[in-house]
Amino acid sequence: MGSLPREAEFVVIGGGTSGSVVAARLIEAGHRVLILEAGPDFGAFGDPRWPADFLDATRLGRSHDWGYDSGDTLPERVSFERTRAIGGCSDVNGTTQTWGHRRDYDGWAEAGNPGWAMDELLPLFAAATERMRVVAYQAEELTPWQRAWYDAAPEAGIPQRASLNNVDEGPAVAPEENNIVEGVRFNTAFAYLDPNRHDPQLTIVGNAHVARVLVEHGTAVGVEVQWQGETHVVRAGHVVVAGGAFNSPQILQRSGIGAPRLLAAHGIPLVSALDGVGENLHDQPFSLMSWAGSDRMTRQMEQLRSAGWAPDEQLMGKAASSFDPTVFDLHFLPYSPTHRGETRRWSVGVANLQPVSRGFVRISGIDPEAKPVIDHRFLSDPERRDATVLAEGMQLMRDMAASDGLRALVGEELNPSLRAAADHGSLVAHVEANPDNYWHPVGTCKMGPADDPTAVVDSHGAVHGVAGLSVADCSIMPRVPRATTAMPAVVIGERIARFLLTDRA
Repeated sequence: MGSLPREAEFVVIGGGTSGSVVAARLIEAGHRVLILEAGPDFGAFGDPRWPADFLDATRLGRSHDWGYDSGDTLPERVSFERTRAIGGCSDVNGTTQTWGHRRDYDGWAEAGNPGWAMDELLPLFAAATERMRVVAYQAEELTPWQRAWYDAAPEAGIPQRASLNNVDEGPAVAPEENNIVEGVRFNTAFAYLDPNRHDPQLTIVGNAHVARVLVEHGTAVGVEVQWQGETHVVRAGHVVVAGGAFNSPQILQRSGIGAPRLLAAHGIPLVSALDGVGENLHDQPFSLMSWAGSDRMTRQMEQLRSAGWAPDEQLMGKAASSFDPTVFDLHFLPYSPTHRGETRRWSVGVANLQPVSRGFVRISGIDPEAKPVIDHRFLSDPERRDATVLAEGMQLMRDMAASDGLRALVGEELNPSLRAAADHGSLVAHVEANPDNYWHPVGTCKMGPADDPTAVVDSHGAVHGVAGLSVADCSIMPRVPRATTAMPAVVIGERIARFLLTDRA
């Protein structure tokens, strides 16, 4: 554990997926950087302190969670897992690295955010892919459960491809591209921080929870941080907030940056009136389907497990609903029970990649450990588009499961089951009664021009109305891309770091 300095050139709040990238690129450019991570720093790759579930790339990790959930905002309590440790959610995710579609990023640029068009970002995606040591599975490496869905896709009109990351392509199914090194989930701390840990210009302090950014005369000058049971002040030349879609807006709100009415309710002096802080929250709504499986599939999977490597997921498809027939707006991914003796059902997840419903994140008090109010307002759009897109995706999975190649392998549908949801209307109702998330929250510090009343940061990540303060994580996304957000989060770190360097040159 590093000691806490009293000042730094750059303070990066959060050593997660994006924060690790920003810090590394600033260090490599010769700047002095302090990372304040609210969770532990486990050291470099190979350090025995790293939790086993963080390293095991066959399944999702669960430890060191922030403990956020939906509270009473949804019909049932839904956990919103976010990781409190160096490396952030790259420590525990499914490792699938997808980019989305050209329209996603061109749309950001067209909304008043120059520098974010797809052609400008492609070199950053390539650099991040190399740094994260991303490698694609081959079709012959797929588990039997994954391969069965891969083989069934063409019959449903979904072509097989070698990669999902052709940004001009529509529906396809392909083996995933993953950041896995010898069975270990290769997180951003390993990829970006480890090569710089020897540099005296870098200081990483774990278990250091930032309460607020200190602003004087309209300029960020440091942070107030809770560390080793005491409150400390660290002065900074520039503060970069990289806490993610749930934590970054909380930090701004506790710092007096946000909606005046919310801040006044908690007795927080107003620094900058930005009504958009914490608003525009959205995640890709998700539905999980399951089948009973078959003796044949069970035998095949047991044989593979006995031989060694049998990860939870290896395959992903992208498909188009009736609302987006020219591109795609759905993901589907088969999950197979990972370890011997597991009783989990054979499953396929379906995600709506372009939701229109919007929610919010708001502090519940000034204590940084107080849980925020997180209300995604999943599936709340009055036209029921979000739920309808998911229902169409579920029907596509049913059609694939009924194909000649899959019917005998998947067995009976258990969830939602044909008896419970036999037609489109009942599928929509099932989706609405069982809202869930795809673990990709974004949007709560929206990027946009100063004349956009909902924008929080400009196209360089600079907070409107406060000098010396930037945000660099998925919270700045105006709209979620048609992707899993792990690689876009890394690219945001790459992009904002470059803006910081050029703006200070």
